[in-house]
Amino acid sequence: MEQQKEERLEKFERMLAAVESEYQKTLDQMAVLREKGRTKSATYYQLMASKMTYQNMLTMYAVWGLRDALPGEAAKK
Repeated sequence: MEQQKEERLEKFERMLAAVESEYQKTLDQMAVLREKGRTKSATYYQLMASKMTYQNMLTMYAVWGLRDALPGEAAKK
């Protein structure tokens, strides 16, 4: 039973790291498109949808106390 809990926690930690990584990659890709003036492109809109999805996931983790900060808070400090 204890081993199952540890495995589940490890999977959660990997998933959280993956979501954080994808969120940051999405922000970076959006910044590149913004610099090129391509904020009206379909790609930018798709990235915006992905950003919002990842942001909502990270916010839920923070609300439940499973993450220290809300998305974007670390950049403000």
